[in-house]
Parts: sequence; C-alpha cells; structure tokens
Amino acid sequence: MGDKSHPETKDIYQYLDGLMWRCKEAGYAPLPESAMHELEEEEREYALRYHSEKLAVAFGLMKTSHGTALKIVKNLRICEDCHSAIKFISAVTNREIIIRDKLRFHHFREGSCSCLDYW
Repeated sequence: MGDKSHPETKDIYQYLDGLMWRCKEAGYAPLPESAMHELEEEEREYALRYHSEKLAVAFGLMKTSHGTALKIVKNLRICEDCHSAIKFISAVTNREIIIRDKLRFHHFREGSCSCLDYW
C-alpha cells in the first residue's frame, strides 16, 4: 500500500475507485476491522481500498481482454476485506480471478470463492 512508482498509477487507482464503486452498488461493504487497528476508521477504509491484491486485480482487468482469467500470486494471506471485495469484483466484471496466497488457491467466479470463505 502506498507505492505509486508505477507509470500508470493514476489510471490504476482511478480504475480501482470505479470498480469499488460498482462493488458497493452491488452490496459490498468494506471491513475496516481488517486493517491496522491503530488507524482511524476512515484511514482504515482508505488503507484497505488500495491493498496490493486489489491494485493487481484492477491492473489485470485493465490490461487483459474480457473472458481472460486473471492469475495473481501473493506471498501473504489474503485479508478478509480483499477476499470479500474480490468476490464482488468477479461478479460485477463477470471475470474469473485466481489468487494464490500463502496457504491456498482462491478461484473467484460469479461472486463466490472456491474456498467457500474458509481460509
């Protein structure tokens, strides 16, 4: 979170903002308790919005054609908020998103995850 060195940072963040708006319209609600507890709630929501896996998903959606599954590898576990958000992203974009985290593969498809929300 916070690294803005990519040459397309502005476009990625704008795309993610639009994507998260669509998810909220579909029923997604951020889980600020998933973020660092020393931050105020508003700061936690901001921190959650730009987690690396959400940025990676936004970039992948921007750069691949519809119908292509996104495949993302992460060296840490996916947090509860990102897991929830990516379920919504898979639904609103009608895309398959596969994320390999520290423990398992998560196959997000049509608003559901293969882990059945157990991770």
